[in-house]
Amino acid sequence: MASLKVGNVGEYLREQRRGARLSLRQLAEAAGVSNPYLSQIERGLRKPSAEILQQLAKALRISAETLYVQAGMLDARERDELEVPAVIMSDPSIDERQKQVLIQIYESFRKENAAAESAAKAEEAARQAEEEQKNAEEEQKNVEADSSPTLVREESEK
Repeated sequence: MASLKVGNVGEYLREQRRGARLSLRQLAEAAGVSNPYLSQIERGLRKPSAEILQQLAKALRISAETLYVQAGMLDARERDELEVPAVIMSDPSIDERQKQVLIQIYESFRKENAAAESAAKAEEAARQAEEEQKNAEEEQKNVEADSSPTLVREESEK
């Protein structure tokens, strides 16, 4: 399987093309771009538009968003979320239906985990708020306890 850690979009496209066992000419034809233009993209001489990247992604059967990240058009913080579907889509050993099912399962797990993480954070925030409330009440009791003997002593001295 091709590495997903490459320096630029051209190198990444070349790895994906080779992984899909496509010639430069075959990919150019499938994506609707000229052979010289694709060659220039792969060599880093041209920066493709989002539309061209989308066409290339479709021809390679990978996520267009992954190409956008590689090209610097999309924030890299979503990289992990985008790479898994891209790897699934580029796997030639499984058919289209299997790819879609795997991606749906992956996305459902991510949603489930995000919901669980949100619930855990809410519980932790509630626990901290409760603990702070108890500490404030305890501190208030200590202040009241410390000031009570002083008042009693002052009254008895009169």
